[in-house]
Amino acid sequence: MRCPSCGYLESKVVDSRAADDGASIRRRRECLACGARFTTYERLAEHPILVIKTDGSSEVFDREKLMRGLLIACAKRPITPEKIDALIASIEAELRNAQRTEIKSKDLGDMVLARLAGLDEVAYIRFASVYKDFQSVEEFSRALGELG
Repeated sequence: MRCPSCGYLESKVVDSRAADDGASIRRRRECLACGARFTTYERLAEHPILVIKTDGSSEVFDREKLMRGLLIACAKRPITPEKIDALIASIEAELRNAQRTEIKSKDLGDMVLARLAGLDEVAYIRFASVYKDFQSVEEFSRALGELG
């Protein structure tokens, strides 16, 4: 594992523990060159989930891309990164438990919105405004009406 501080390729594991309810392993590592400590996560290699976009193209589900979008929607809200990670993990688990290898981007967005509605209404509206591409105040107002 490459050290993020100096780039050296060798490190030792200082601590390991289960994460994401056993879906991954969190490891604390120490660089053998500079002594910097950093965290890595190991996940079981699984069949990729393809996201079918509205234009018909597809891309592999990218947990980090979804995380970035959710972090933006949840900025300055009382939502921890751990809660966002749990939200993403629950979506992944639902897809894998249903043995789905493909999902339409609209369905994925709806899954995110369903979870955000119960978590934080402001984050829901922020995410929905980008995901649903509101073009008018009326569309925005309709989305607010759906919450309450």
